[in-house]
Amino acid sequence: MTEESSFPTIAAGDHMGYMEYAVEQARLSPPTSTKFCVGAVLVDADANAIISTGYSLELPRDSLGDPGTTHAEQCCFIKVAQKHSLPEERIGEVLPSNTVLYTTMEPCNKRLSGNRTCVDRILRLNGAIKTVYVGIKEPEVFVAQEHGTTGRKKLEDGGVAVRFVEGMEERILEVSTAGHDTGGKS
Repeated sequence: MTEESSFPTIAAGDHMGYMEYAVEQARLSPPTSTKFCVGAVLVDADANAIISTGYSLELPRDSLGDPGTTHAEQCCFIKVAQKHSLPEERIGEVLPSNTVLYTTMEPCNKRLSGNRTCVDRILRLNGAIKTVYVGIKEPEVFVAQEHGTTGRKKLEDGGVAVRFVEGMEERILEVSTAGHDTGGKS
Protein backbone atom coordinates (compact mmCIF):
# COMPACT_ATOMS: atom_id res chain seq x y z
CA MET A 1 0.00 0.00 0.00
CA THR A 2 1.21 3.47 -0.80
CA GLU A 3 2.41 5.34 2.24
CA GLU A 4 0.26 8.34 3.15
CA SER A 5 3.28 10.66 3.06
CA SER A 6 3.71 9.96 -0.66
CA PHE A 7 0.27 11.29 -1.54
CA PRO A 8 0.23 14.78 -3.03
CA THR A 9 -1.31 17.73 -1.23
CA ILE A 10 -4.44 18.87 -3.05
CA ALA A 11 -6.46 21.90 -1.95
CA ALA A 12 -9.70 21.17 -0.12
CA GLY A 13 -12.63 21.04 -2.52
CA ASP A 14 -10.36 20.96 -5.59
CA HIS A 15 -12.36 18.36 -7.49
CA MET A 16 -10.29 18.88 -10.65
CA GLY A 17 -7.10 18.34 -8.64
CA TYR A 18 -8.36 15.07 -7.15
CA MET A 19 -9.63 13.94 -10.55
CA GLU A 20 -6.23 14.78 -12.06
CA TYR A 21 -4.63 12.52 -9.45
CA ALA A 22 -7.15 9.79 -10.33
CA VAL A 23 -6.08 10.19 -13.99
CA GLU A 24 -2.44 9.71 -12.87
CA GLN A 25 -3.52 6.47 -11.22
CA ALA A 26 -5.34 5.38 -14.40
CA ARG A 27 -2.13 5.90 -16.40
CA LEU A 28 -0.51 3.19 -14.22
CA SER A 29 -3.00 0.60 -15.44
CA PRO A 30 -1.58 -1.72 -18.10
CA PRO A 31 -3.36 -0.93 -21.38
CA THR A 32 -5.28 -3.76 -23.04
CA SER A 33 -8.14 -4.00 -25.51
CA THR A 34 -10.30 -5.92 -23.04
CA LYS A 35 -10.75 -3.37 -20.25
CA PHE A 36 -10.64 0.32 -19.40
CA CYS A 37 -7.74 1.99 -17.60
CA VAL A 38 -9.47 3.58 -14.62
CA GLY A 39 -8.04 5.39 -11.61
CA ALA A 40 -9.63 6.04 -8.23
CA VAL A 41 -8.81 8.10 -5.14
CA LEU A 42 -10.54 7.64 -1.76
CA VAL A 43 -10.53 10.85 0.28
CA ASP A 44 -11.44 11.97 3.81
CA ALA A 45 -13.21 15.17 2.74
CA ASP A 46 -13.24 16.68 6.26
CA ALA A 47 -9.49 16.26 6.80
CA ASN A 48 -8.72 16.79 3.09
CA ALA A 49 -6.56 13.66 3.19
CA ILE A 50 -6.14 10.86 0.68
CA ILE A 51 -6.95 7.51 2.27
CA SER A 52 -6.18 5.18 -0.62
CA THR A 53 -5.67 5.03 -4.37
CA GLY A 54 -6.22 2.35 -6.98
CA TYR A 55 -6.15 1.57 -10.66
CA SER A 56 -7.45 -1.21 -12.91
CA LEU A 57 -5.42 -4.42 -12.58
CA GLU A 58 -3.27 -2.98 -9.78
CA LEU A 59 -3.89 -6.02 -7.58
CA PRO A 60 -3.81 -9.67 -8.69
CA ARG A 61 -6.73 -11.55 -10.23
CA ASP A 62 -9.10 -13.20 -7.78
CA SER A 63 -8.08 -10.85 -4.95
CA LEU A 64 -9.77 -11.71 -1.67
CA GLY A 65 -11.71 -14.52 -3.32
CA ASP A 66 -13.57 -12.46 -5.94
CA PRO A 67 -13.32 -13.96 -9.43
CA GLY A 68 -11.73 -11.96 -12.21
CA THR A 69 -9.62 -8.87 -12.50
CA THR A 70 -9.52 -5.95 -10.08
CA HIS A 71 -11.12 -2.57 -10.76
CA ALA A 72 -9.74 0.75 -9.49
CA GLU A 73 -12.37 1.29 -6.78
CA GLN A 74 -11.99 -2.31 -5.63
CA CYS A 75 -8.21 -1.82 -5.27
CA CYS A 76 -8.78 1.27 -3.08
CA PHE A 77 -11.06 -0.74 -0.82
CA ILE A 78 -8.80 -3.81 -0.66
CA LYS A 79 -5.86 -1.64 0.44
CA VAL A 80 -7.92 -0.12 3.27
CA ALA A 81 -9.08 -3.61 4.27
CA GLN A 82 -5.50 -4.91 4.33
CA LYS A 83 -4.25 -1.91 6.32
CA HIS A 84 -6.90 -2.51 9.00
CA SER A 85 -6.92 -6.34 8.81
CA LEU A 86 -10.60 -6.36 7.89
CA PRO A 87 -12.62 -8.01 5.16
CA GLU A 88 -13.39 -5.51 2.42
CA GLU A 89 -17.10 -5.36 3.25
CA ARG A 90 -16.28 -4.05 6.76
CA ILE A 91 -14.08 -1.09 5.81
CA GLY A 92 -17.03 1.23 6.38
CA GLU A 93 -16.31 0.70 10.10
CA VAL A 94 -12.93 2.46 9.76
CA LEU A 95 -13.57 5.02 7.03
CA PRO A 96 -13.98 8.64 8.18
CA SER A 97 -17.54 9.93 8.36
CA ASN A 98 -17.22 12.12 5.25
CA THR A 99 -15.42 9.81 2.84
CA VAL A 100 -15.70 10.57 -0.88
CA LEU A 101 -14.49 8.66 -3.92
CA TYR A 102 -13.03 10.13 -7.10
CA THR A 103 -13.04 7.80 -10.08
CA THR A 104 -12.16 8.57 -13.67
CA MET A 105 -15.09 6.46 -14.92
CA GLU A 106 -18.43 5.93 -13.26
CA PRO A 107 -18.46 2.80 -11.09
CA CYS A 108 -19.47 -0.36 -12.93
CA ASN A 109 -22.90 -1.85 -12.43
CA LYS A 110 -22.20 -5.04 -14.39
CA ARG A 111 -19.11 -7.25 -14.44
CA LEU A 112 -18.58 -9.73 -17.24
CA SER A 113 -16.22 -11.71 -14.93
CA GLY A 114 -18.90 -12.37 -12.33
CA ASN A 115 -16.98 -10.24 -9.82
CA ARG A 116 -18.98 -8.00 -7.47
CA THR A 117 -19.70 -4.65 -9.15
CA CYS A 118 -18.14 -1.44 -7.90
CA VAL A 119 -21.64 -0.01 -7.33
CA ASP A 120 -22.42 -2.93 -5.01
CA ARG A 121 -19.04 -2.56 -3.28
CA ILE A 122 -19.80 1.09 -2.52
CA LEU A 123 -23.33 0.37 -1.30
CA ARG A 124 -22.34 -2.50 0.98
CA LEU A 125 -20.27 0.00 2.99
CA ASN A 126 -23.58 1.27 4.39
CA GLY A 127 -23.20 4.98 3.77
CA ALA A 128 -19.47 5.24 4.51
CA ILE A 129 -18.95 6.86 1.09
CA LYS A 130 -21.11 9.98 0.83
CA THR A 131 -20.26 11.17 -2.68
CA VAL A 132 -18.73 9.65 -5.80
CA TYR A 133 -17.08 12.17 -8.15
CA VAL A 134 -16.94 10.83 -11.70
CA GLY A 135 -14.89 11.91 -14.71
CA ILE A 136 -16.83 10.17 -17.52
CA LYS A 137 -19.68 7.76 -18.09
CA GLU A 138 -18.66 4.24 -19.05
CA PRO A 139 -18.48 3.97 -22.86
CA GLU A 140 -20.67 1.26 -24.42
CA VAL A 141 -17.71 -0.96 -25.30
CA PHE A 142 -18.20 -3.92 -22.97
CA VAL A 143 -21.63 -3.41 -21.37
CA ALA A 144 -24.76 -1.55 -22.48
CA GLN A 145 -25.12 2.05 -21.34
CA GLU A 146 -28.26 1.29 -19.32
CA HIS A 147 -26.04 -0.44 -16.76
CA GLY A 148 -24.28 2.89 -16.10
CA THR A 149 -27.57 4.75 -15.82
CA THR A 150 -29.05 2.16 -13.49
CA GLY A 151 -25.80 2.09 -11.50
CA ARG A 152 -25.90 5.83 -10.92
CA LYS A 153 -29.57 5.56 -9.91
CA LYS A 154 -28.78 2.62 -7.64
CA LEU A 155 -26.06 4.66 -5.88
CA GLU A 156 -28.34 7.69 -5.53
CA ASP A 157 -31.22 5.53 -4.25
CA GLY A 158 -28.74 4.14 -1.71
CA GLY A 159 -27.95 7.65 -0.43
CA VAL A 160 -24.69 8.18 -2.34
CA ALA A 161 -24.47 11.42 -4.31
CA VAL A 162 -22.96 11.13 -7.80
CA ARG A 163 -21.32 14.26 -9.22
CA PHE A 164 -19.57 14.65 -12.57
CA VAL A 165 -16.32 16.63 -12.63
CA GLU A 166 -16.47 18.37 -15.98
CA GLY A 167 -13.66 19.62 -18.17
CA MET A 168 -11.42 16.56 -18.45
CA GLU A 169 -13.61 14.20 -20.47
CA GLU A 170 -11.43 13.96 -23.61
CA ARG A 171 -8.24 13.32 -21.66
CA ILE A 172 -9.91 10.78 -19.38
CA LEU A 173 -11.38 8.96 -22.38
CA GLU A 174 -7.95 8.87 -24.04
CA VAL A 175 -6.33 7.38 -20.93
CA SER A 176 -9.25 5.02 -20.28
CA THR A 177 -9.14 3.50 -23.76
CA ALA A 178 -5.37 3.04 -23.97
CA GLY A 179 -4.79 -0.27 -25.73
CA HIS A 180 -8.10 -0.18 -27.59
CA ASP A 181 -8.26 -0.19 -31.39
CA THR A 182 -9.13 3.39 -32.29
CA GLY A 183 -9.75 2.62 -35.95
CA GLY A 184 -6.75 4.64 -37.14
CA LYS A 185 -7.51 7.67 -34.97
CA SER A 186 -4.65 9.02 -32.91
